[in-house]
Amino acid sequence: MKSFLNATLKKIALWTKNGSPWIWLNGGAVTICMLMVVGLVGLIAVRGFSHFWPANILQTSVIDNVGKQQIILAEVVRSEVIPAAVARDNGYTVATDRELITRYLMKLGNRDITSRDFMWFLEIGMSEWKYPQDAVVVERREWGNFYGYLESINENGKTVVAQGAENFWQELDARMKRSLTLHDQMTRLEKNEIGHVNNELQDLRLKHRRLELDGITGEQMLAAEAKFAEQKIILENEYAIIKKERDALAEQIKRDQLIAKTADGKEITLSFDHLVRVTRPNAMGIFAKSGQYVERFWEFVSAEPRESNTEGGIFPAIFGTLIMVIIMAIMVTPFGVLAAIYLREYAKDGLFLRIIRISVYNLAGVPSIVYGVFGLGFFVYTLGGNLDHLFYAESLPTPTFGTPGLFWASLTLALLTLPIVIVSTEEGLSRIPSTIRQGSLALGATKSETLWKVIVPLATPAMMTGLILAIARAAGEVAPLMLVGVVKLAPALPVDGNYPFVHLDQKIMHLGFHIYDVGFQSPNVEAARPLVYATSLILVLLIITLNFTAIKIRNNLREKYRSAAD
Repeated sequence: MKSFLNATLKKIALWTKNGSPWIWLNGGAVTICMLMVVGLVGLIAVRGFSHFWPANILQTSVIDNVGKQQIILAEVVRSEVIPAAVARDNGYTVATDRELITRYLMKLGNRDITSRDFMWFLEIGMSEWKYPQDAVVVERREWGNFYGYLESINENGKTVVAQGAENFWQELDARMKRSLTLHDQMTRLEKNEIGHVNNELQDLRLKHRRLELDGITGEQMLAAEAKFAEQKIILENEYAIIKKERDALAEQIKRDQLIAKTADGKEITLSFDHLVRVTRPNAMGIFAKSGQYVERFWEFVSAEPRESNTEGGIFPAIFGTLIMVIIMAIMVTPFGVLAAIYLREYAKDGLFLRIIRISVYNLAGVPSIVYGVFGLGFFVYTLGGNLDHLFYAESLPTPTFGTPGLFWASLTLALLTLPIVIVSTEEGLSRIPSTIRQGSLALGATKSETLWKVIVPLATPAMMTGLILAIARAAGEVAPLMLVGVVKLAPALPVDGNYPFVHLDQKIMHLGFHIYDVGFQSPNVEAARPLVYATSLILVLLIITLNFTAIKIRNNLREKYRSAAD
């Protein structure tokens, strides 16, 4: 027995000595981490993307705690089991021998009528659930969804076709397409043509103010003012024509109305200019619902938000995140690479160099909100304020760059991720064998030629690694951006057709801040909950896409220089 134990202990000692336990521990830890990541992404995907599936609408009657009966038409969100004592405490009559009871969270919609969008209902006194085929969900631009039944379609107050007519739904689809087309045309006029005219009028005002600041007087000022007045008249006439066209479109949209009724028989008029979509989920098959799912998801990623960010899309946030990360990468890469090259190739080893390296390493651990405070104080108020006084004095007291915006948000992120790029690039330079340097110098190349034509190209994959890490961190940051340029709602994109086309001074939306705002600042928590999951998954997918693009470029560079070395 003793010999068996000794042999077993020797095997364990030998197994431990060759490092096998640590290999298994590392492998197990990596596996657990991967499972956690996949599980988290899966949870976000299920919770978020299920929101876009057209849910069936049920009709039932419920009894409240004072015994009043109510007919509801709603969408079941979720259910939970609660102690029966909670229901008794709220005034409901529950059998004494019953310990648990189920309650359901219903999305009632019709917020403009009942002032409630979501409500809990107990199963006590609830009648049988029915799913009427003619129940409709009307998505509106204001006041959320409407749940009810359609009575008729009116044109200028006169009934055109009533419910039950053979061509009712065909007429409804045709008029919905018409109203959406007209609304898109009106939106384009407001954003493009009217926006362009307003921009030109603002430029005229600023040019006149600039002449006043430059001290221009006399005949020169009179001639300039006459020219400005002539241009202003032309622009105002152009604006009047466009506005007339826009008002005509608005009147055409308001021509049609839907007459509908709620489940309890209350009649309501819905103007087509406020409608987004009318569907009958109970009458839709699997293929129709799949098509509706794709349409709603595409709207989510391509449209602007509405209803305090609880409805509509998140395209401005996606675009803002993407362009901010791109500008950040353009700024941080050259500065980080040049700093790393200097520290590794030119700086003399000593106390001063060690202090710089320690400072760079410590900067990587500074909380991000500190960078935001620094960006607000130095970039926005100091640099931006001085730029306004030097180049945009005619706009004051309204600031141009002396206020948070896209450029300062990108510059703050560049400063935040600069240590990552420096450390990664320096590590890449240090891994290049000294024999390559010596061989290049032996062949007659200068130190500068060796550095820029041999060493730096070979270190490019390491530079890309630093950029990948920088992108991953920058895209998910929220705290500093709240101070230097990201806002809750900025549907206008920082890129348009007006000079200078890319407006670095403009405030933007960001996916990370959008998640924070919808999740913690929304007035309608239940409506915002699925959007938090969906937006989170979009942010994760965006970061993965950016990282995979950078990884692909890095691998191509690695293969290129490896084949060149062979």
